[in-house]
Amino acid sequence: MQKVEIYTDGACSGNPGPGGYGVVMIYGEHLKEMSGAYTNTTNNRMEIMAVIKALEALKRPCRVTLYTDSQYVVNAMTKGWVEKWQKNNWMRNKTERAKNVDLWIRLLELVAEHQVKWVWVKGHADNKFNNRCDELAVKAIKEKTPLEDRPQ
Repeated sequence: MQKVEIYTDGACSGNPGPGGYGVVMIYGEHLKEMSGAYTNTTNNRMEIMAVIKALEALKRPCRVTLYTDSQYVVNAMTKGWVEKWQKNNWMRNKTERAKNVDLWIRLLELVAEHQVKWVWVKGHADNKFNNRCDELAVKAIKEKTPLEDRPQ
């Protein structure tokens, strides 16, 4: 399996509000950047969407080290939260439905194709690739034609 490093970040102008995501993918000497924008979304949705878009861009199963400043994403994936929500019919507890179910379902399908190591990095700190992802996400909000975010 090929080794790929992926950095992701999501941003929102208002929460909810217009949002964007940024991705930096590194494979050997190759570096690829991606970004996109959505209308009326949330920061957490953009954090998950960044990971989804990155994994969708992989053409074959890979060993991925995925860096994100979203504790929501890292904890959901490493502490078994998503599997628990899924097992409980997407309920966080007896009365509260899990949020972003449509994205979690997509992410679980993608993660099943790869070996993913999740790494949390401090946002807006000294990680140049995380900072670049933030720049891409914010720029996408301002400059890209936004897609409609349709949570299911």
